[in-house]
Amino acid sequence: MTLRKIYYRGFMSELYKRYGVIGIFNLVINVIYTKLLYSGARLIRRPFDIRGRKYIKLGNGFTSGRYCRFEAYPQDDDNNIVITFGSNCQVNDSVHIVGRKKVKIGNDVLIASRVFITDLNHGNYSGEQQSHPEEISDKRVLNSKDVVIGDNVWIGEGVSILPGVEIGRCTIIGANSVVTKSVPDYCIVGGNPAIILKKFDFEKKEWVSTK
Repeated sequence: MTLRKIYYRGFMSELYKRYGVIGIFNLVINVIYTKLLYSGARLIRRPFDIRGRKYIKLGNGFTSGRYCRFEAYPQDDDNNIVITFGSNCQVNDSVHIVGRKKVKIGNDVLIASRVFITDLNHGNYSGEQQSHPEEISDKRVLNSKDVVIGDNVWIGEGVSILPGVEIGRCTIIGANSVVTKSVPDYCIVGGNPAIILKKFDFEKKEWVSTK
């Protein structure tokens, strides 16, 4: 038996253990679907809901879980890209991203399941010309502020990232956090609202508590 055959049998055995027959069948269908419709992506698992596709750019090597929903509604009705992913991003199940102005996600970003990212609000609740509580919610003026997520960010399960937030490179967002303010590079943040819990000390080569 050649080394190639041994490798192939081992690979198929591991694949079967991980996915089973039905899982392998679904995987093959998803690979075909991905290559036909999203040539640069690595794997998109269906169902996958993408609205305003021409305003959304998926980077090379993009991978998604099931039940993801990406929505882009440009505020100026132009042809500018609203939601962009860098290379080799991995997005898990039930991630919902909404963009109107700019949602920029860097390279090598890992996003866990049930994450919500948006650059818009229905209404304005600070500064001038604030929305009135008697206005019908879905009729209020949409208010947008850029969201930028740096390279190599890890976003935990159930996180919400709200308009105007910029997340620095190599930062970790703890599960179920609500990020309302920008955070710098090389941090671990968590809570509702999220605060900085640790920073990486390059001299000590360890994460140091900020408390």
